[in-house]
Amino acid sequence: MRATARPRVAVLDRPRAALVAGGAGFLGSHLCDRLLDEGWRVTCLDNLLTGSLSNLAEALRDPRFDFLRGDVTEPLDGLLYGRLFDRVYNLACAASPPLYQADPEHTLLTSVVGTKQLLDVARANGARFLQASTSEVYGDPMVHPQPESYWGHVNATGPRACYDEGKRCAETLVFDYLRAGRGDARVARIFNTYGPRMSAADGRVVSTMIAQALAGEDLTIFGDGTQTRSFCYVDDLIRGLMALMECAEPIDGAVNLGNPDEFTVAELAERVILATGSRSRTVSKRLPVDDPKRRRPDISRATEVLGWRPETDLETGLSATVAWFRRTSAVADAQAEMA
Repeated sequence: MRATARPRVAVLDRPRAALVAGGAGFLGSHLCDRLLDEGWRVTCLDNLLTGSLSNLAEALRDPRFDFLRGDVTEPLDGLLYGRLFDRVYNLACAASPPLYQADPEHTLLTSVVGTKQLLDVARANGARFLQASTSEVYGDPMVHPQPESYWGHVNATGPRACYDEGKRCAETLVFDYLRAGRGDARVARIFNTYGPRMSAADGRVVSTMIAQALAGEDLTIFGDGTQTRSFCYVDDLIRGLMALMECAEPIDGAVNLGNPDEFTVAELAERVILATGSRSRTVSKRLPVDDPKRRRPDISRATEVLGWRPETDLETGLSATVAWFRRTSAVADAQAEMA
């Protein structure tokens, strides 16, 4: 599964090229669009288990964009043969509990085997590498807010471990790659992100509540609703990922990317009901195993090193996200009527 090293071909007039693994997903598709907007040639690699070609509707119309269907746990040499990359973004992995728990073995292998293979691709190309890690590496934190120096409080054998431990191991691979002098790599620890192109069925709290509110259903709150999250709008997050990748100076250690504004889940429900104009109420269900009680990023490092801070408040971001859910629902209804 090791990518065969081959010399880079010096082609001075070709556009900069990026590989985005997991590029058909929620975050990956936004990243592909932003890279295209900035003049990159983009190759998207995705197995479409949780991603969707509908997320790439705009990108697929661009001649500088290529889509490759493939799984990062499988050999990549043949699939990527002859392609040159200046940047490799690894966003390949389901990111919501219902999806990553559906096939925990594949989730773990995606983070471990997939990261190893993509690091080999980056090394063979002399490309800079970015690993999309997660705030889940902090587990159910005992330090609040969470700085990058915190080692975390993770259940290594629980039902979320396939994702939490997979991402922690992926970080280990990246930092060993750096210590061995094999190339330039960066690690982003991504906190809860929301926005257009979220799937209503992915089990994430924002998309689930919006879908429930628009359908006039009760909004599900797990536990008593006092657990907290910090919600970052997707445009801000993508800007942070690209700032981290393009930072001219080497980056020592992981960098938190998220919005430090902290809300309880009950407060989020109130905001969603207000944003949708719904008459929905809330209903409580049992809190899932190992669900974090508090989650808020310390983004001091991102601010100091990258000059990055999120700019979109929750009200503005929810408004845009609700509008997208309404628009896509209307399109789906129209298509159903025409069928």
